Amino acid sequence: MNFTPSPSDMIENRTFDEIAVGDSASSTRTLTPEDIDLFALVSGDVNPAHLDPAYAETDLFHKIIAHGMWGGALISAVFGTRLPGPGTIYLSQDLHFRAPVGIGDEITTTVTVREKKPEKKRIVFDCVCVNQTGREVITGTAEVQAPTEKVRRPRIELPDVRLNRRHGFRTLLSRVAGLAPTVVAVAHPCDTASLGSVVEMADAGLVAPILVGPEAKIRAAAAAASLDIGAFRIVAAPHSHAAAARAVALVRAGEAELLMKGSLHTDELMHEVVAADTGLRTERRLSHVYIMDVPSYPRPLLITDAAVTIEPSLMDKRDIVQNAIDLAHVIGIETPKVAILGAVETVNPSMRTTLDAAALCKMADRGQITGGVVDGPLAFDNAVSLEAARQKGIVSAVAGQA
Repeated sequence: MNFTPSPSDMIENRTFDEIAVGDSASSTRTLTPEDIDLFALVSGDVNPAHLDPAYAETDLFHKIIAHGMWGGALISAVFGTRLPGPGTIYLSQDLHFRAPVGIGDEITTTVTVREKKPEKKRIVFDCVCVNQTGREVITGTAEVQAPTEKVRRPRIELPDVRLNRRHGFRTLLSRVAGLAPTVVAVAHPCDTASLGSVVEMADAGLVAPILVGPEAKIRAAAAAASLDIGAFRIVAAPHSHAAAARAVALVRAGEAELLMKGSLHTDELMHEVVAADTGLRTERRLSHVYIMDVPSYPRPLLITDAAVTIEPSLMDKRDIVQNAIDLAHVIGIETPKVAILGAVETVNPSMRTTLDAAALCKMADRGQITGGVVDGPLAFDNAVSLEAARQKGIVSAVAGQA
């Protein structure tokens, strides 16, 4: 099948001979916060007047403004895509910045031919950018070398760009800044990945590690990765099983506050954690929570339980939900919104997961689950996307906001 691009899918130039004095071309673009972030990223210009609202409020214009050369780039875009178009060589440009450009301003950029220089196929343009009120924000003149041959090419589709400031973990780290390091018992850190993580956390002042395992292996892993573990306490244990038992014992005895898995199988560590007499059991079911900082999601995303409880009962699920809510409180989420996931969004007597979801919601109503807003069953897309929930007609305080 042959595909013929529409005129709007093509970029076509005008040669020097096709252009006359007085000819002009324009384009319009609205400034967004993402434009400012991307320009700062590619240019390296992180002037707080463009990026820091608190600073900008005290500056001359009392608001975030665009980089001046963002407007200059709009002029370049007209030359490269409209007049003269592909084949144009940008030779010189002078700019005068007449007024600031703020977020939401609609900027129309116009270039107009002032003079043609036939001997070298050069053209001088008057350039102006005006905002939505008609006020000039940039003026200037430019000289380009115009193309002499026709060019007509398909317009290249630009990639999607997704900016990620990683607010989730940054916010979490800011909450513990200045606190004393937490003592963590690390079971069998005999590979560079787990040992490197420990060193990184210790260097950040987050933890005071106790390394539990075969000392020779631990030191060899550190030497292989050029990691300095000289300040860390090492508790010797002959193998991974013994390291798990000893690390759990340190936490149980109060010598450590946290337990971290090194290079051993999860079932080895969990066997010691859940041991009836020597483990770390409480009155609740032990559960696992992933804390995820997803670039496209506006808040931390907690998923539970995807690692420990294989076939939870209703009361196990109650504990899993309560554990996750309590953890959310610890990391600064005041009122967690909990979506009980299922394959469908309605209660179906043939599907136990939907019945359990409905029961968990009622348990939250009755105070058997506290500290959060609980709703379900919800499919995953409805749990994290308001648009998906709207399309399904779901009215919920949790849907799209879990």
